[in-house]
Amino acid sequence: MIVFTFPGQGSQKPGMGAPWVGHPSWELVGEASAAVGRDIEHLLLEAPADELTETRNAQVATFVLSLVVLDAIERLGVEPAAVAGHSLGEYTALVAAGALAFEEGAALVAERGEAMQAAGRERAGAMAAVLGLDDDAVEVACARVDGDVWVANYNAPGQVVVAGSPEAIDDLVAVAKAAGAKKVLPVPVSGAFHTPFMAPARERLRKALAATDLRPPELPTYANVDAAPHADAGEWLGLLGAQLCSPVRWRQTLHRLHDDGFGTYVEVGPGTVLTGLAKRTVSGARVLSVSAPADLDRLLEALAAPPASAVGAHEGEHLFATERLVVSPAAGLFSPAGNLDPGLRVEPGDVLGTVGDHEVRSAFSGVVMGVLAVDGERVTASQPIAWLRTS
Repeated sequence: MIVFTFPGQGSQKPGMGAPWVGHPSWELVGEASAAVGRDIEHLLLEAPADELTETRNAQVATFVLSLVVLDAIERLGVEPAAVAGHSLGEYTALVAAGALAFEEGAALVAERGEAMQAAGRERAGAMAAVLGLDDDAVEVACARVDGDVWVANYNAPGQVVVAGSPEAIDDLVAVAKAAGAKKVLPVPVSGAFHTPFMAPARERLRKALAATDLRPPELPTYANVDAAPHADAGEWLGLLGAQLCSPVRWRQTLHRLHDDGFGTYVEVGPGTVLTGLAKRTVSGARVLSVSAPADLDRLLEALAAPPASAVGAHEGEHLFATERLVVSPAAGLFSPAGNLDPGLRVEPGDVLGTVGDHEVRSAFSGVVMGVLAVDGERVTASQPIAWLRTS
């Protein structure tokens, strides 16, 4: 089963939207700009690093680009069985699950970013990543510091992020290293996120959430606060508010997803931070990422191949359904068969359409999950035409 994961603040980089400018999904950028009253295209294409790193800019830019990428994946007919997001990414996941309209999600994220940046100005904070200590050891190190410092992110085994006052973070560096930490690295943010320092932002966000039409998610959506899926819209209102002042339990979320049967983790959006965390946390997971249009073909190719866990499986072992791609036999204009729609059952040799004078025939039996080319589109040889799920 496939889960889509969505990154949070820190995955942004200057010019990250440039590869998507010519893609049909780029239209979402204009819609987001209208929803929040800001020039999101500028943030994605022209903003320098110092401007893009500001919380109010990083969050809305990462959210919008992640949904551009999601829209591009959905155009291929690929859908997840569940979603989860890291911090800010939780809002992206809720839009992906149908719990939030895109415009409302963009407005909420813009308000959240403004509120968190204001809270950071009100009370100075800092964050640092502790590498090489387990969760318990980092919690003990925080307790030993005479100051305000807490665990903010449980990211992966041996990677925990702490947050608090700058003075307490300085003291924690020495305590953590004395306890055996390999490194303690500063995180370039403007506040102590996911700690009590964000209480002013939480109050401001609650008002925005109260005016939002939040619906029950259509897919299992896993929360940062408790690493569990929640289907009740009312619960999500409380979870989103609580998330600002409580740690992101990402390692626990990955373990819960694994226990719930998810074996393929697709990071959707800029960067590969979550891809690396999944590799470190979930043994045997198939880990993929999509951040640029070139990654779309790689995603389809990877999903068309059986997972590594299926290789050498002994007789009688249950395997999840696998996917196959029907590709174009030549270059030319594609014309689909009249009955080529998702849900169509096909057998080897069935004609799915034509490319010029060439018939597009399936080499597999299965159910059409998505049509990857449109009527009249000029395709190249070996370009995917349809995605099948076989059994």
